[in-house]
Order: sequence, then structure tokens, then C-alpha cells
Amino acid sequence: MKRRILLVACLVGVCAAPLAAQTPRETKLYAQLALTPPMGWNSWNKFACNVSEQLIRETADAMVANGMRDAGYVYVNIDDCWQVSRDSLGFIQADPQRFPSGMKALADYVHSKGLKLGVYSDAGWRTCAGRPGTRGHEFQDAKSYAAWGVDYLKFDWCNTDNLNAHGAYQTMSAALRQAGRPIVFSLCEWGSNKAWTWAKDIGHLWRTTGDITARFEGTVDHGTWKSLSAMAILDLQQGLRQYAGPGHWNDPDMLEVGNGMKVNEDRAHFTMWSMLAAPLIAGNDIAHMTPETRAILTNTEVIAIDQDSLGVQGLQYSASDSVEIWFKPLANGDWAMTVLNRRTTPQRVVFDWKKQEVSDSLSGRATHFASTVYRLRDLWADKDVGSTSRPLAVEVPPQDVLALRLRRQK
Repeated sequence: MKRRILLVACLVGVCAAPLAAQTPRETKLYAQLALTPPMGWNSWNKFACNVSEQLIRETADAMVANGMRDAGYVYVNIDDCWQVSRDSLGFIQADPQRFPSGMKALADYVHSKGLKLGVYSDAGWRTCAGRPGTRGHEFQDAKSYAAWGVDYLKFDWCNTDNLNAHGAYQTMSAALRQAGRPIVFSLCEWGSNKAWTWAKDIGHLWRTTGDITARFEGTVDHGTWKSLSAMAILDLQQGLRQYAGPGHWNDPDMLEVGNGMKVNEDRAHFTMWSMLAAPLIAGNDIAHMTPETRAILTNTEVIAIDQDSLGVQGLQYSASDSVEIWFKPLANGDWAMTVLNRRTTPQRVVFDWKKQEVSDSLSGRATHFASTVYRLRDLWADKDVGSTSRPLAVEVPPQDVLALRLRRQK
């Protein structure tokens, strides 16, 4: 009887082979993904469980029409609540009312727009919204995703009882590698198990904190858990930069740009995520956003800081009286610099370049301001603003940023 059950399981594609059994081709396909932080959109922050085929198609259309695709956003990710049940063989089923054409047809439509489709599941018996989880069906689900044409999987950590996170995510990683299609693997265990210390060879990005909310400062207490503001999450990134790099990224959660914060707060949030080399996964209503929101999300010069091929996460150089100065080394010898004002009043900042030296042991780079002159580019004003030959003296608006690109003067 046991032999018959095993045979049926293998026929439906759920035989679990060890990670070491991966072919060189499978390993190469997986390793070449996410060489820069993934960019795209996810349904949860704005729509929660109210997802549908129509929403995904409209979002894909909008991302093409409003320039987001051309700015680098390629993943259209469906979060929780797309799935409702399993069939008699255990295959996961999409909600037939909300996704009447099926997931393969939806993936084909998204691909026809020059975009990629992502889906969501959970390592436990149930997802966070109570839908069927993947526990016990990892290899079967991975084969379904590959057959549909899925390009990205966000894998959550609700209802996992006493599961070992390392083992659970390693199992899903092995399943994806054997599924026959390159799929970006996003670990969403909220930083509870310090995935950054063990997930480099398992997935492409891992959550470092609990869920974000559309607030600039503070937290929101939900009783049994708390959602975190953009700045609260920023503070929790300290000490993690050495774990990030091409193909493996710290994920401080999805963007809340366009979801209710002020424009200046959105601008600061987006800038700091770019300085962190974080995945840029928008979470707003793409089809109905304001011109201000669109301008933030499609600022190609700020995006270039995030997507820089060197893949080094920025470092906090100084912090005093709620004013922080950050630097990020870039691939061609440039640097990014951000002055973040977290206060509710404008702050005057003076930075004498020749008296400062920024040295980054992680990248082995240093600015050498005393002997090297850089031209300054204001990334939000879209203009050149002098050079490091003179001290920087600026007033940074409340809860806002000054973002500069420093180009070595030839």
C-alpha cells in the first residue's frame, strides 16, 4: 500500500529529491535571477484579499501605459487569497469566480505586456488569510507554478506550528529549482528566524522585519502583532548590510508610496529603500495614482541607485538630532549620498567634504574627498548643483530627503 501511494505521488510530481540532486542547468537558472533587487508590484498593501484576474490585467496595462515597466518594474505579484482549494489529486486551485480564465491564461497575458507574474503561498497548512497553504505539497505546487508560467513566489510564514524555518524554506527552494522554470523565491518569515544568516543559497530575498504600514514614524498595535512604519523598519536594517548582494537581498517589505502618506514622506521612504538596495515592490493602486506618486515611483535616477550593479547596501555615516547622512558606493566609482531629515521641522545641514572621509570596508571603497572632487547631481530636483570643492550647505524640509549622486570629476 505504501509503495502504491509513493507511485501516485510521483506521478503527480510531488517526489521530493534532495537539494544536492540539482542539475548544473537548474542551479545556473536559479542563480542568475535577481542580480539586482527585484522591481515590481504586489497587491496586498492596497487591495488585501480583494484580488482578481481583472485587477491584475488592469494593473499590467497601467504599468505599461504609465512608464513603470520602462522604469524597471517587471513583476506583477498576486498576494494572498487567489487560491481556494485543492482538487482530488491535491493540485492547488485558483478562485474560479475571481480568476475565471485560469492562472496560465493570466500569466500569458502578463507576459504579452513584457511583464512577469508572481504568486503567493505559505509554508504552513494555511496562508495568513486562511487559504490552503503549501505544507506537504511543495514539489506539486512548484510544478503547477512552472506549468502556469509563474516567475516569482512570495512564501509566507503563517500557521507553521513548530516547523523549522530553514528546513521549510529549503524544501520549497529545492522544489522550485526542480520545477523547470526560473522563479524568483521571496522568503517572507518576517525576520523571526534571521534568514539573512542562512538563506543566501536558498532564496533571492528575505524579509528582515514584520509588515510595513503606510506611516512615516511609529507603529500600529493590532493586539497580537504590530505593523511598522517606514522609519521603524529603516532602523531595523542596522547590521544587515553585509548579507546583501547580487542574487540575495535584504527585504524591508514592500513600498507604501501612494497609500496615504504625504508626498515628502513617500519621497523619503522611496529614497531610503533605494539606498538600502532593497527590492522595489510597489503596493499602491497603479491604475489610479496621482502624478506625484507616479513621479516618485518612476524617478529613474533614484532607481539607478537601487539597481546599481555593485549591489552594495548603503551605510549610515552619521546620525544627529534626527538628521541622518547615508552613503552608498556605486559600480563606476560614483557614490550616492542622502541626507534624511526625520524631524517635523526643516533642518540646516552643513557638510564640509574636505574634512570628511567616507570609508566602506564592505566594498573596499573610500571617497578621498580631500584629494578628489565630485560633481553633485540632485536626484529629486533633476539638476546639477555644484561640486565637492565647496562645503555643502542646505536646508532639508521636514520628513524629507536630499538625494545626491556624486560623480568623480575628470
